[in-house]
Amino acid sequence: MTTYLEFEKPIAELESKISELRHLPNAGDVDIAEEVMRLQAKVDKQIRATYAKLSSWQRVQVARHAERPHAQRYIDRLITDYTPLAGDRAFAEDAAIVGGLGRLHGRSVVVLGQEKGDDTESRIKHNFGMAKPEGYRKAQRLMRLADRFRIPVVALVDTPGAYPGLDAEARGQGEAIATSIDTCLSLGVPLVSVVIGEGGSGGALAIASADRVYMLENSVYSVITPEGCASILWRNNANAQDAAEAMKMTAADLKKLEVIDEVIPEPIGGAHRAPDETIDTVGKVISQALAELAPLDPDTLRRQRQDKFLAMGKKGL
Repeated sequence: MTTYLEFEKPIAELESKISELRHLPNAGDVDIAEEVMRLQAKVDKQIRATYAKLSSWQRVQVARHAERPHAQRYIDRLITDYTPLAGDRAFAEDAAIVGGLGRLHGRSVVVLGQEKGDDTESRIKHNFGMAKPEGYRKAQRLMRLADRFRIPVVALVDTPGAYPGLDAEARGQGEAIATSIDTCLSLGVPLVSVVIGEGGSGGALAIASADRVYMLENSVYSVITPEGCASILWRNNANAQDAAEAMKMTAADLKKLEVIDEVIPEPIGGAHRAPDETIDTVGKVISQALAELAPLDPDTLRRQRQDKFLAMGKKGL
């Protein structure tokens, strides 16, 4: 059953009518099939019109859609000969970050991603994609493994942010994120990152400091959630929509600001309406990027990656 967002109510009403018609018996001179086709054309037109003018806040809602494909689904579809790797070799396994070794279109890769889960049980297991220090230390372990064996890294970003609990802070959350960013910038192998849903704060940047950073069309990437920003600036979560607009957190905004490299188009109606098509498109983009980065030597990769992020801080000074 499709879950509709608040702004999709007109679409929901039309698709509900189509569903009712399909369950009606054939009524003689009433051509149900023709009416269904007419309504379906109207639905397609409504979806196109709605998604052509989404606000920043509406894109946040799409990025968080419960049926949007998460990291594990990308891995299951794109990565063959996949061997998952677990644990940080220091404290524990953190299911908020998944990863391992495999092949993407025949090329060996180390893949890692933030997994939110698809139902109540799996969301609790994966802590809604909010990693603790051991999660980021696992990511570091996988990236260093890739560096040692000269294997490129693919990172799938989808988190509202790093876990903010006291236990995470006690185990060095800030240090773990900072070291993970440093590990990204120090790699001598290609690193390609894609924001597939939410890219929240340092929790996202920890695995997104890459040679190429892509965003899906309806994903978001920001230093804080709109709700968190609103609670600081307005002392009220009700201003989250205003915060989303002001923060310039959409893929289109961040491409203009040169924070990301490219925007990956989504099927009309968002990734949740055509997940497999979306995943296949992302896989092709990553493969192309890895092919372009493959000839570069380790020193060149490090220098270009570091210069890229240093240049962001110098703009406007």
